[in-house]
Amino acid sequence: MTDLQERPDTALDTPKPDHVGVESRGHSRARSLLKHLVLIALGVVMLYPLLWMLSSSIKPNDAIFREPGLIPNQFDFSNYTVGWDALLHPFSHYLLNSAIIVLGSVLGNLISCALAAYAFARLNFRLKPLWFAIMLITIMLPIHVVIVPQYVLFSELGWINTFLPLVVPKFLATDSFFIFLMVQFFRGIPKELDEAARLDGAGHLRIFFQIMIPLSLPALATTAIFTFIWTWNDFFSQLIFLTNPDKYTVPVALRTFVDSTGASSWGSLFAMSIVSLIPVFLVFLFGQKYLVKGIATTGIK
Repeated sequence: MTDLQERPDTALDTPKPDHVGVESRGHSRARSLLKHLVLIALGVVMLYPLLWMLSSSIKPNDAIFREPGLIPNQFDFSNYTVGWDALLHPFSHYLLNSAIIVLGSVLGNLISCALAAYAFARLNFRLKPLWFAIMLITIMLPIHVVIVPQYVLFSELGWINTFLPLVVPKFLATDSFFIFLMVQFFRGIPKELDEAARLDGAGHLRIFFQIMIPLSLPALATTAIFTFIWTWNDFFSQLIFLTNPDKYTVPVALRTFVDSTGASSWGSLFAMSIVSLIPVFLVFLFGQKYLVKGIATTGIK
């Protein structure tokens, strides 16, 4: 009787044939290969416009649209030298203008959005849920809705054709997306740290600068990277507020390469477009690990 009871257990321990395991591993490798091929194909599709622009920047101007392939039949690097000095100022002048606006915007968002987020995450004040809801609603407002009243206000202040309309609002916590991002991060920091600091006599400013800021580096890095990329690539706002060629930034300066009469310098335009992408590429390359970590730890999926 004992032998009969042990036989089913023995049958369960019988190893599967080798060809079943080999077949399973083969299917797994085939699925993995298919996924990689699909990802590579999608990557090529997304990178093709950038590769085409890079290829066009080293082609003669009359061959850009006549030879649409990625490999040029004739290399012409003069587009970079011609494009650098083609406008009223050297292209470095417009790079400097963009850098000033970007640095001011990054600094403003880091300071103001972090302070506003700390208030929503840690302080108690009247109508706090209402103000937080209003702040979230402003995320859905397109810039075209507020650009006209902003222009009227800045015109009355005499700020048109200066960098102030593009930098000063950043110090007033006007980017609700970054406030929400930091609020989510601050809420994940244990409140016991605040209570321990208060026992040592720390106030809100000391808690903010000595506890919250050091623990919030991923969220701050995410804010800085997104602000850099969005401000560097911003064309609409800079076109509205900057009409003096001396104040042009990179996106507005690139627009001047395109002539409405059709005599556009496409080679120089593509060459300077490649130059303008280098800072964005470097920021994303060196900051992507902080970007991923910051988004992953703020609850944004």
